[in-house]
Amino acid sequence: MQQKIIGYHLDEEQHWVAELGCGHFQHVRHNPPWTVRLWVTTIEGRQQQLGMILNCKKCDVAAPPDSVD
Repeated sequence: MQQKIIGYHLDEEQHWVAELGCGHFQHVRHNPPWTVRLWVTTIEGRQQQLGMILNCKKCDVAAPPDSVD
């Protein structure tokens, strides 16, 4: 299911995680050559991507919302 990015936080390993409008979280790593998301590396890049649509696989299986511990 398609969901908008509404915010970000760092996980325990200091990787960026997108917070989606549905309440689920999804890692948004810049890990070339497999995943190229240079925008993740700067605050300006992350702010520009607020509202960007990501495919939420957790919604597809009706998983409960995530929470920051």
